[in-house]
Amino acid sequence: MLPGCIFKSAIENLKPAIIRKEIIMMQDSASWHAVYTKPRWEKKVAALLEAKGIEYYCPLNKVVKQWSDRKKTVLEPLFKSYVFVHVSENKRWELLSIPGIINYVTWLGKPARIKESEIATIRKFLKEFDAVEVVEGPLQINDKVKVKQGVLMNYHGILLQISGNRASVKIESMGLQLITLIDKKNLVTVAQEKG
Repeated sequence: MLPGCIFKSAIENLKPAIIRKEIIMMQDSASWHAVYTKPRWEKKVAALLEAKGIEYYCPLNKVVKQWSDRKKTVLEPLFKSYVFVHVSENKRWELLSIPGIINYVTWLGKPARIKESEIATIRKFLKEFDAVEVVEGPLQINDKVKVKQGVLMNYHGILLQISGNRASVKIESMGLQLITLIDKKNLVTVAQEKG
């Protein structure tokens, strides 16, 4: 064997080891992801994650609740049915066995990564402001919308009018046009849903 061939062979033997090391390093690097939770399970999931020693972030919003006899400030999850987790790739799928976690929020079929700076922005914003509200985007007249919850859940319609927190939506069903008032927070534009 020529000396050059021995050298080439040694390099080729190293390549798989280097590639394996890079893959292991990629698997060990942790990143932020969002997981879907069962409805109203955000705090329970956060407690379970903490008990397992998994880094998480469940943004809580201070909200004043009015009862007939008193007012009380309570902490409610800012993002309903979501908790952020900071996990390495090789531990990522273990989270799905935790009660209350349904799945990861995905992008193009893979768990979506969330930038550290975005988590930091949410934390900073919640430290500076109370009674924060999550708004999914402006609704425009004639937008195609989908109802997110309630008896008309998953119905599609056309937004006709906006009045305060209520919206008038035209829904076509059985050849008839039904027009109803729906809470704006229960509507999402069809374009946002796909995006």
